[in-house]
Amino acid sequence: MKKNLSHKEIMAIKRVKMPEQDAQDRSRNFKEVNLGLNKEQAIREAQRCLQCKSQPCVDGCPVRVRIPEFIEAVAEGDLPEAARILLADNTLPAVCGRVCPQEDQCEVLCVRGAKSGPVAIGYLERFVADWAMEHPEELTGGKPPQPSGKSVAVVGSGPAGLTMAGELAGMGHSVTIFEALHDTGGVLRYGIPEFRLPKRIVDLEVTRLQNLGVSIECNVIVGKTVTLEELSEEFDAVFIGNGAGLPVMLDLDGENLKGVYSANEYLTRVNLMGAWRNDVPTPIIHGRQVAVIGGGNTAMDAVRTARRLGAERAIILYRRSEAEMPARIEEIKHAKEEGIEFILLAAPLEILGDEQGWVTGLRCQKMELGEPDASGRRRPVPIPGTTFELEVDVVVNAIGTRANPLLTATAPNLKLSPKGNIETDNTGATNLPGVFAGGDIVRGGATVILAMGDGKNAAAAIDAYLKKND
Repeated sequence: MKKNLSHKEIMAIKRVKMPEQDAQDRSRNFKEVNLGLNKEQAIREAQRCLQCKSQPCVDGCPVRVRIPEFIEAVAEGDLPEAARILLADNTLPAVCGRVCPQEDQCEVLCVRGAKSGPVAIGYLERFVADWAMEHPEELTGGKPPQPSGKSVAVVGSGPAGLTMAGELAGMGHSVTIFEALHDTGGVLRYGIPEFRLPKRIVDLEVTRLQNLGVSIECNVIVGKTVTLEELSEEFDAVFIGNGAGLPVMLDLDGENLKGVYSANEYLTRVNLMGAWRNDVPTPIIHGRQVAVIGGGNTAMDAVRTARRLGAERAIILYRRSEAEMPARIEEIKHAKEEGIEFILLAAPLEILGDEQGWVTGLRCQKMELGEPDASGRRRPVPIPGTTFELEVDVVVNAIGTRANPLLTATAPNLKLSPKGNIETDNTGATNLPGVFAGGDIVRGGATVILAMGDGKNAAAAIDAYLKKND
C-alpha cells in the first residue's frame, strides 16, 4: 500500500496506459474502445498521487470532486470508501470517467504533469464508478434525506438535468424530469457513440437516480406538450436544461442534396434509434466515401461512426491545422489509428450532386492561418487558386449547434441572449422567479462536465430559493 512507499518510489511509478481494443478490430464494431483498468493497475496509478495540500486538481473540476481523497482510498485498496467519496460529489461518475476532457481540466493542473505525466484521474474515476455499479451491496447504508415537501421540475434528462435531479433528490426535494425524446440521457444517449459511452452505462446512472426517488416522464416536449408557465404553476421551482440541439448550417449550395446530414441527425439515427442495425426501421445511408466537416469531438464521433458503418474512406475536413482542433487529443489519436483521413487547412465551398439529387462530391478551398480571431485561434484565410474536389457520397456537417428554441419560443418573458441562449446570473437563476437554467441552453455547445457543473451549481441555488420561500 502507498503508506509503505517512499517519495522516491512514488515518483518512479510510470503513468498507466489504458487498455484498448485493437484499432483494426474496433473500426468494424461499436464496442467500447477503452477497456478500463483492472484493480492492480488502478491501485498502482493511484499511488502516484502526491496528495498535494493545495489540491490544484480540485480547482480544475467543474463539479469539484474531492479528487485526492478518492484517489487516496483507491491507493489503500478501500474501494467502497473511494466510491462513497466520488458519488457524493459527482452524480454521473461513470460518464465523466469516459467522456470528460480531464487533460484540459483536473489533470492539466496535476503537479506531476511536468515530469512524468499527470495522475490518470479520469481513468481512476471510471474504475471506481464501474466498481460501484458492480458492487451496489457494498455501498448501502446512510439515512435517506428528510422530505422537504417541495417539488422541482427539470426540463431535459441530459447531463445538466440529471445532475440537478440527483443533487436535489439528495436534499429531500421531489424531482420530476421531463424529457422530449423517448429515452433518457439527452446528448449522452443520442450524441455520444456506443464505442465511447455505452448506453448500458447511461441506463445504470439513470436507474441510480430513480432509486433516489427521481421521477422521469419521457415524450414530453416542454413548449408544446406543456408550457414553462404551466410547470411554474405546478412546481415550486423549474430548472431548464434542454440543451443546444439546433444545428448550425453550412449555408452552401447543395446542402439540401440527399446524403447530407447534420451531425445531430446522423448521430441520433445511429445512437438513439439503432440505425446501424439491420433489424430497426430507422434508415441511414452507409456511404462508401464520407466527409465530415469540423474538428470537434462531435466531428470525431461522426467520422468514426461512418467508418464503423462501412465507409472505405472516412474523412475529416477542417479549415485550421491539427493544433487548433477542439477535439480531445485521445479522440484524434483513436481516429487516426482507425484509418480516418485528415484533410486540414481546407474549407468546403459547395456540395456537388447528380441529376437525381444525390451527393457526388465536395468542392473545397485550401486555407492558410492568418492573425488570431476572437477565439484566440489563428483565422483561416483562403489561398487563391487552390480549389479542389473530393469524391464523396455522404457529407456530415459537424460545425456546431445553437440553443434549442422549442421551449424559449413559447416563453416570451424569459430573457435571452442575442444568440437565443437563456441568460442567467452566476447561480443559474433566470429573470423569472423560481426558474433556473444551465448547460448548453445557457452556454451554447460545451462539454458534458461543464453542463454538470451548471446543474450542481443551480441545485444549490434552488435549494436556497426553496428554503427562503418556505
